[in-house]
Amino acid sequence: MATDPRQSVLGEGETAATGMPQLDLGSFPNQIFWLLVALGAIYYVLSRVALPRIGAVLAERQGTITNDIAAAEELKLKASEAEAAYEKALADARAEAHRISDENKAEMQAELDRAMEKADARISEQQDESERRIAEIRDNAMANVEEIAKETAQALVGAMGGEAESGRVNSAVDTRMEERA
Repeated sequence: MATDPRQSVLGEGETAATGMPQLDLGSFPNQIFWLLVALGAIYYVLSRVALPRIGAVLAERQGTITNDIAAAEELKLKASEAEAAYEKALADARAEAHRISDENKAEMQAELDRAMEKADARISEQQDESERRIAEIRDNAMANVEEIAKETAQALVGAMGGEAESGRVNSAVDTRMEERA
């Protein structure tokens, strides 16, 4: 049995080269041949199978990106149009609200004016009625004052010891009342 791991099992008397087989100059042509075959196979597989698939995926991704960018631009345009339509609708709604508010204010003012006219008419009627009543009360009061003045004058003349003629007392009181009025 061989105790040296660098020695291969060969027949008796044969000795093997020691070291790494890749560095054996005698096997270089064979190694170069298989290297070229392996690189050629890898190149063939990459150029015929893998790279076209990768290229197709990249092209598809580029197309998707381009389509997404175009769709985004279109949606951005639609969004700006929708925003403009929204702003216009909002402005129209505000204008309509102002118009309705103005109409309601005008209608309320007209109702208020009518109510004020009715109230003024009622107040004027009540004022005329009050003035008429006050005039009646004043006339009644003046008549009562005149009557009381005549009675008082007759009572004073009688209390002073004289005889009061009702005609003279009445004419004196009437004259005095006319001076006051």
